[in-house]
Amino acid sequence: MSSYLPSLIAIVLSYLLGSLSFAVIVSKALGMADPRSYGSKNPGATNVLRSGNKGAALATLLLDALKGWVPVFAIQHFGQQFGMGQGTAAVAGLAAFLGHLYPVFFGFQGGKGVATAAGALLGIDWLLGLATGSTWLIIAVFFRYSSLASIVAAFFAPAYYLIGGEIAWPLDLVVLLALVSISLLLIWRHRENIRRLAAGTESKLGSKK
Repeated sequence: MSSYLPSLIAIVLSYLLGSLSFAVIVSKALGMADPRSYGSKNPGATNVLRSGNKGAALATLLLDALKGWVPVFAIQHFGQQFGMGQGTAAVAGLAAFLGHLYPVFFGFQGGKGVATAAGALLGIDWLLGLATGSTWLIIAVFFRYSSLASIVAAFFAPAYYLIGGEIAWPLDLVVLLALVSISLLLIWRHRENIRRLAAGTESKLGSKK
């Protein structure tokens, strides 16, 4: 059990870091309305953007991404001496993502986790993050729906990992399972968006509250 203790501690700390809902924290610090009270009521960067404060939305985006990236990066660079490898790093990224979805500090009512998932992907491998982020950007630019871009990018993330396996990075089953879990959860968290997209009532990027 003691050999698994460092990994367990790292994963728990990653979840706690992920539980910091920066959309709420940044908005409160700037004297803005709680993002859970307007728009989609989702505590994330896209909804904060609907307030009209682009600086607050950018800060939220970067901080949410960092909380997914930091634990993965830290474990990859400093975890080996404690018996932690790529698989543990990916699970820590998943834990941070789960913290964003179900934050212990905010009544387990979190956001959809797009930025945090992106940060975790960048931590696993910057090329994987770049490929997935480029997919998001292309869909967002052409269709103007953040939700659609996120769903498509989530679908492709594990596929990119498999395609690049043993070419750009070594394949690891634990990493693949963590990526699939993140993707499925992210798509499930967008289920209401999928309904609105089908009905033609989904808000486009840049629309105000």
